[in-house]
Amino acid sequence: MIDALVKIVGAEHVLTGEHAQPYCRDWRGRYAGTALAVVFPSNTEQVAAVVQLCAANNISIVPQGGNTSLCGGSVPLPRGVQVLVNVSRLNQIRELDALNYTVTVEAGCKLATLYAAADAANRLFPLGLTAIAPHCEIGGNLSTNAGGIGVLRYGNMRDLVLGVEVVLPDGRIWHGLRSLRKDNTGYDLKHLFIGAEGTLGIVTAAVLKLFPRPKAVAHGCIAVRDPATAVALLAHLRASCGDNISSFEIISRSCLELVFKHIPDTREPFEQPYEWMVLTQLAHVLDTPLDAPLRAALASFSGEVLAAEVTADKAQAERWWTLRRNISEAQKREGISIKHDVSVPISRLAEFIARANQTLREQYAQSRIVAFGHIGDGNIHYNISHRDALQNQAFIATHETAINRCVYQIVAELNGSISAEHGLGQLKRDEIHQYKSALELELMQRVKAALDPHGLMNPGKLI
Repeated sequence: MIDALVKIVGAEHVLTGEHAQPYCRDWRGRYAGTALAVVFPSNTEQVAAVVQLCAANNISIVPQGGNTSLCGGSVPLPRGVQVLVNVSRLNQIRELDALNYTVTVEAGCKLATLYAAADAANRLFPLGLTAIAPHCEIGGNLSTNAGGIGVLRYGNMRDLVLGVEVVLPDGRIWHGLRSLRKDNTGYDLKHLFIGAEGTLGIVTAAVLKLFPRPKAVAHGCIAVRDPATAVALLAHLRASCGDNISSFEIISRSCLELVFKHIPDTREPFEQPYEWMVLTQLAHVLDTPLDAPLRAALASFSGEVLAAEVTADKAQAERWWTLRRNISEAQKREGISIKHDVSVPISRLAEFIARANQTLREQYAQSRIVAFGHIGDGNIHYNISHRDALQNQAFIATHETAINRCVYQIVAELNGSISAEHGLGQLKRDEIHQYKSALELELMQRVKAALDPHGLMNPGKLI
């Protein structure tokens, strides 16, 4: 089998044994598995040949890009015979059509590279994952239906895709790279593969939407009394500023404490500390200042704003957004945590935070609750660990199941989702059975069986 893989991609692009192990561990350090080999194809045809070889030998296939999954979706299982197919060498931008506002890009292209290419063409690709943009790749963004800070205005990755190229589990290639805004000729098959976490095929390329590049940008850093005030402020700003709002993020005091502790050159944005802070951005393609409209909207807000700063200065804004971007990295320095990537209707977001905080603090007095995220689309990252990093491992081992059930039950009662943008992977694969109907699960299994009848594609993930 190894010799056959070498014939397809070359000896220097097949790793085995200890050389393969770095690709078999996830970014968080939580999941690790084993692979017969890690292969690095350079084009779609090589991906197809590898998949055909694995299918013929009944060997499971694990697709991987930048391996930044937070749910263990891009690493092999500890058991079974698996070949890991890393698409990082498929990293070309095949075409950028500025007139059509589209770009055709391969799955291994770094998100940061796509940002730069769009910028050079005076266009914008708005997927707001700037913290991991140098590491994550487009294939993974597609496979997890990635979100980020721009969803409020531009939507998830699913909303940014016009067409895809996919290697199916039997090795055939679906050439679906269409750059059409309208194509009403039957089932929209691309959506089967977006958010499927590599369980239905390997996405090798995609046609993505581009947008006009904003000329005017303003940022606000706002201290609010509580999440309920933040939700009311968002509604007010949307009524006052319309679609100029491109992001609206909430940050709790516990997040800032970790960032100040672990990230150099960070500091309090205000003269005194506050429990809750909001960062917002307004952007427009017209070269019209937006800082004055943002100040006016804040001044007319009837809720309780404790402090606020508005700027159009990039350097000042960058200091604020550095705090938001480094929360996950700062928390990682304290060890693993019980992560919850959940969403609820925006109007019920404050209720979720209040109920979950109260319940967990009553039952786990020594827990640290790190709550932050995309309040503009109802997606909160709600992470739990022990306040003492030395006790964190034991705390999680003992209480993770009960804490998950507590948080997810509140989410379910508020008609929310237990995974807003990270996917299910291994982390929530079994948990989802408690929160989706039997019919939904049956339909998902039928789709899986139709496209991957032998269950070879990314086994043990999602379903």
